[in-house]
Amino acid sequence: MNKYIVSPLSLAQVKAQDVPSLLDEAGIGFESIDNVNWAETFPYKPSVAFRVAYAGDNILLNFQVTEDSVRAVAPSDNGRVWEDSCCEFFVSPVNDGTYYNIECNCAGTLLVGFGSGREGREHLPENALQQVDRWSSLGRLPFDERVGQCQWQMALVIPTSLFMHHPGLQLQDANMRANFYKCGDKTQKPHFLSWNCIALPKPDFHCPAFFGEISFSR
Repeated sequence: MNKYIVSPLSLAQVKAQDVPSLLDEAGIGFESIDNVNWAETFPYKPSVAFRVAYAGDNILLNFQVTEDSVRAVAPSDNGRVWEDSCCEFFVSPVNDGTYYNIECNCAGTLLVGFGSGREGREHLPENALQQVDRWSSLGRLPFDERVGQCQWQMALVIPTSLFMHHPGLQLQDANMRANFYKCGDKTQKPHFLSWNCIALPKPDFHCPAFFGEISFSR
């Protein structure tokens, strides 16, 4: 099981557009998302990495991607963002059998669900999603697939208030189960990459049994 230490930053307020430079200044390096779990069917492996820090009640998440095409068709939040060039953060804040799926395409369009498994997931309401500040180096407007190698970054500032089914959640000293993903179901080269390996016969990210561990240090 992969483990990741999330470092604290002493910042009162953070904007998503500033996250990459702040993490650079703090010397926080990237961790690869490089498990191609279903290589026989989906062998394509873009270059993908993530890094995480936290400031107060906010998780600061930065993805870095190089891939052969980019797609951002989903027109609005809680749409089919997984069909686009999409980075994802699935996390169980506490050990109660539930988890949140936070999925964001390369234009910063977001989907967030909650539940105990793939079926019957609850989409969080729009006012909750609006609390997540987002930045993408490709801008925030939808676009059709652009074929050709592209490098892009995305940053999210995720407040603990997003975890609305776990009020009062504290980040400092917290240990959570999580996995990080990159997918693109309807891109020219469909792919399904994960940070922690998934030992299942076909693509499925809704598998908390294969989550790794993230620990929020002091």
